[in-house]
Amino acid sequence: MLYFSTLFLSLFVSMALMPLSRRFCVRIGAVDTPGGRKLHDSAVPRSGGIAMAIGVLVPVVLWASPDAFVKAVLLGAGVVFVCGFADDIQPLGWKVKFASQLVAALIVVLYGGVEIKNLGLLLPPGRVLPAAIAFPLSVFFIVGITNAINLSDGLDGLAGGICLLAFCCIGYLGYMTDNLSVILISVAAVGAVFGFLRFNTYPATLFMGDAGSQFLGFLAGCLTLRLTQGGSALSPLLPLLILGFPILDTLVVMAERIAAGQSPFHADNRHFHHRLMRLGLYHTEAVMIIYLLQAILVTAAFLLRFHSEWLILWSYLLFTALVVAVFLVADKTGFQVKRYHLFDSLIKGKLKVLREKAVLIRVAYRAAVILLPAVLIISCAMAAQFPSYFSYLSFGLLLVVLACFRTREGWASGATRLALYLLIPAVIYLSDGAGVPEWLNGLFLRFYNLAFGFVALFVFLTLKFTRRRKGFKVTPMDILILFVAVVLPLLPDPRIQGQRMGFIIAKVTLLFFSYEVLLGEMRGNVRGVAVTTMVALAVFGVKGLI
Repeated sequence: MLYFSTLFLSLFVSMALMPLSRRFCVRIGAVDTPGGRKLHDSAVPRSGGIAMAIGVLVPVVLWASPDAFVKAVLLGAGVVFVCGFADDIQPLGWKVKFASQLVAALIVVLYGGVEIKNLGLLLPPGRVLPAAIAFPLSVFFIVGITNAINLSDGLDGLAGGICLLAFCCIGYLGYMTDNLSVILISVAAVGAVFGFLRFNTYPATLFMGDAGSQFLGFLAGCLTLRLTQGGSALSPLLPLLILGFPILDTLVVMAERIAAGQSPFHADNRHFHHRLMRLGLYHTEAVMIIYLLQAILVTAAFLLRFHSEWLILWSYLLFTALVVAVFLVADKTGFQVKRYHLFDSLIKGKLKVLREKAVLIRVAYRAAVILLPAVLIISCAMAAQFPSYFSYLSFGLLLVVLACFRTREGWASGATRLALYLLIPAVIYLSDGAGVPEWLNGLFLRFYNLAFGFVALFVFLTLKFTRRRKGFKVTPMDILILFVAVVLPLLPDPRIQGQRMGFIIAKVTLLFFSYEVLLGEMRGNVRGVAVTTMVALAVFGVKGLI
């Protein structure tokens, strides 16, 4: 429950503060203007870092043990965040940013006790790195990762997705080794990044800015060292895999700049995401390919967590050689992605008649409008015992939705989405994974689970045969969520499997996507969804109090 509460609270704080921080950054001029290497067409606020930092800070301060490591990480993260946010307002230059990163790294190494001493089988048995090497290597690693994540923030959703996968891996490995501080900070970061990505998916309405990218990079660097250098059985070379893609991107770009006689800090368009775009890939396609590469490395980190350091090193070098070779060959040959319209001409053509008649869409849409809220409200009524603050939060969300609905209906869509994104995970977890009530068994349980299948069917038909051109579209973030949803239940951990996590994640993911499709289909008229959401919030709140 502690980990779920951490995820829930960080997600809530992050999503709730995103609109406020966006308006604040617009007012003070912290915006990213188009031009040069920039791929966006209009000014975008650099406000995501503020909401994410507060989203991580709140649950960590509330529930993490205030040991030297946690204090050092929070203090160091605060240093890079403040300097990054100042740079978002007015560019400070790389020397100032580097100095702040150096100060933050020194705080963690000297006060937090995080240091690279053990390299496993890369050193003779029983040997560790001397302090004269371990100290500067640790500082260099933390500063390097902070910059690597910062430099990877070049496309909408890119840095956030890379960090989301990395923090999921770090959190799970911390869970396996019972490292409470690492788990809490990682889970808080996952919730904050998830809340940010809803606003940062292409086309983004806000950016994380240097404040956000440096903040996340610093956390990732500190947590991977704490995880692998804290005396656990995990290989000390795992950070090379968990954060392998931004490391590779940074090293390759800097090497090319130096070879061209330029400063390694010179801004250009040599990053992997720029190269993918030059190959003819769309924005979202380039992001998804990088997600895939990062997912491969994260999966390798899990599979090789107890293996030889030499095997991890050679595996990463092989991955590096393959990626670099593919880009070199593509550059030399002038390769461009070819596009074929076979799918559009054959498959979509067959569906055109059904779409024009609009019979299936009318039936499927009306069925989804009735069944989806009904499933959510029934799930609220089934929720097992849970902390009273969940009830108070539910009533608070109800008042927010009601206030937006009655005073400024234009905000009702955002408030309803916020309420649903916070309510659905809590409800499904408490109604399925935290103990099924005695009366929920037999025939009723089978019909209840079957209802999710019907929701999926009606939503799929609605999405396939709709005539609208705007609304819900599958994005790289959605693919990323599906990847996590599919992989997590398959992890060989009896604690996860014993808590029916597979069913919980599948149901949460289904309800998220179903409501996104439904809201998109309503074309801004969210009155019905807002009312049923308020009913669900009221049922959930009352259920918690009684």
